[in-house]
Amino acid sequence: MNALINRKTLGFIIPNIVILPIIGINKLFNASSGGILVFSEFVILPILIGIMSAWFWKNDKLSGKTLIWNSIINGFIAILLSFLFLGEGAICLIIVSPLIFVFVITGAFIGKMMFKRGNQRLNVSFVSLLMAIFIVDSVSEHHYENMVSDEVIIKASPEKIWKNVVAFEKIEQPNHYWLFQIGMPSPIQTTVTDYKNGAGRKCIFSNGYIFDEKIVQFEINKNLTFDIVNQPKDPEIMGHIDIDRGQFLLKDNGNGTTTLIGNSWYKLHVFPIWYYDIWAESITRNVHLRVMNHIKTLSEK
Repeated sequence: MNALINRKTLGFIIPNIVILPIIGINKLFNASSGGILVFSEFVILPILIGIMSAWFWKNDKLSGKTLIWNSIINGFIAILLSFLFLGEGAICLIIVSPLIFVFVITGAFIGKMMFKRGNQRLNVSFVSLLMAIFIVDSVSEHHYENMVSDEVIIKASPEKIWKNVVAFEKIEQPNHYWLFQIGMPSPIQTTVTDYKNGAGRKCIFSNGYIFDEKIVQFEINKNLTFDIVNQPKDPEIMGHIDIDRGQFLLKDNGNGTTTLIGNSWYKLHVFPIWYYDIWAESITRNVHLRVMNHIKTLSEK
């Protein structure tokens, strides 16, 4: 009985002890390139956690439901260790958790089939292939940029809207986006040093963080474009995303309304893109809409 309990416990402990230093070393290795987090860290390594756990549990004849539950526990352990030892932010870990759970479970079922067949050569070859993919992915170049655009119709002229685009008073409306509600900082105010090209601009967030900006295009009542020259050193942001540029365009619709267009350009440093860019677009879009709807409210008063 004690041996069974020990093997089950080792199935939780050993895989995480093995994988955590690998993630830490890879993070240090990639620090010079902006802290890129490669797709293998969220796909290959969780699969290996599942496979290693399955080896410890191979004689226990676990049901599929029990294997899934054990794998979810393993995923929670991996996420907790990342929070404690790798300095990852809580919101980031919430975002990454679906990937971790899915691929730890996948690895556990792969391992169950591997060890059931008992083909040691095939097993070693498969694990070696996964490690080779991880190494190649870690040393490869990774680069991704994207632009997100949103529009809001405002019942006011560009002349009336413009001053609220350049700088606006504090946002008092409650947050509706669920990530803002659970603690992700949201924009609350913008200040400007002057109303001209080259002026400094600050976007202030709810936790006091400030994005320092420089106006690079100032076409009155038409175009405000600004570069982000400094962003906060926050664990939810650092090494994950760089916001490079923002823009507001005003288009007079000729019927007493104006279309306000908000654009943002960013570089993403976490992969796989097919997963993380969904989140990046969603967060950027909700930052846009919170600011643009506030400008709409101010301008339509």
